[in-house]
Amino acid sequence: MFCISCMFDKTSIYRKSPGSVLTTILYQDMDWDQFDMNPKVIAAVKKANIKSIKEILNLSGADLQRLTKLSSMDVQCLLKTVSGTLRKSCVLTALQLYQDKDHCTSQHQKLSMGCSVLNSLLRGGIPVVGITELAGESSAGKTQISLQLCLSVQYPYEYGGLESGAVYICTEDVFPNKRLQQLIDQQHKFRTDVPLDVIQKIKFGNSVFIEHAADLDTFYNCIAKRITLLLLRGMVRLVVIDSMAALFRCEFGAKDSVMKARYLQTFGAKLHSLSSRFRTPILCINQVTDAVDETDVAQSNFGLLDKKVSPALGLTWSNQLLMRLMASRITQSEQSPGGALQHTGSVLRTLSVVFAPHLPPSFCCYAVNLDGVKGVKVKTPL
Repeated sequence: MFCISCMFDKTSIYRKSPGSVLTTILYQDMDWDQFDMNPKVIAAVKKANIKSIKEILNLSGADLQRLTKLSSMDVQCLLKTVSGTLRKSCVLTALQLYQDKDHCTSQHQKLSMGCSVLNSLLRGGIPVVGITELAGESSAGKTQISLQLCLSVQYPYEYGGLESGAVYICTEDVFPNKRLQQLIDQQHKFRTDVPLDVIQKIKFGNSVFIEHAADLDTFYNCIAKRITLLLLRGMVRLVVIDSMAALFRCEFGAKDSVMKARYLQTFGAKLHSLSSRFRTPILCINQVTDAVDETDVAQSNFGLLDKKVSPALGLTWSNQLLMRLMASRITQSEQSPGGALQHTGSVLRTLSVVFAPHLPPSFCCYAVNLDGVKGVKVKTPL
């Protein structure tokens, strides 16, 4: 694990196996003579021992100038040419989006939760493009799910990952290093669907980047500059914010609702921009408040549990979300015979889909174990 301010070692980041045509093009050794460029530029690239497109895109313009001894104009031409080889059609018709024969649009791409039961609830996992909120009370398991996703994103595409790292932004508590290391050590037991040799090749701890932002200005600077830099370099494909509500708890009073709404809209717009531009899922953890409207309670837990809470930050923030999930901890009385849910063993929790454009309101139960978060099947009394 690294803190963002001290982790930019360009030589040790990219160690993942190809999982798609695009990834293959990025990593394969290129025959630069086949590119439509000035022979002087091609010769300079070869002399600098640059072999792949990924190496070029990972360097800034100044770094390329220093390595190749080319002019700024030649470097811009080089970047434009190699970028053009990765671009497909920039424009899709409505019919192409609807048919989506190659399953390449964002609605067909998901980040796996690492558990078949949870994936079944979400029809594959977290959407790659958009802001997903995970709300819930204390000890509901929100951080556990977030840490699991930080590991899941590092797996190859065929196992539900995105072959990249994650950045975890803490706004109130310190990052749970010990728990993350515990999950890393248990991956060979938890992800039995992945061959052991694949798991052993992934250096999970090296691709989880940590940032702390205790106030609004620091947070915006973080997502606008530092996180953007990580995304530009291809080092992360998941952004976790823990939590959004903490940033606004002490900053605004009752009379500052308009200013608060503007901040929420600004943050939402920036996060949406990053997600769309880099095809990166944004997971925002949110806290809950006591619910006044009974319809909010019914939406959260479908009337099964006696939890009269609703997510914090109000309607303005809700309008920024693609999907809202609610995590709840089930009390002992609710697990006992005659309760809402019957289960013996570890403490049960529920994960509910409150709203999403592609999912119906639904829920499943899960437990937090030593090796990770696993969905469980329980009996519901008739």
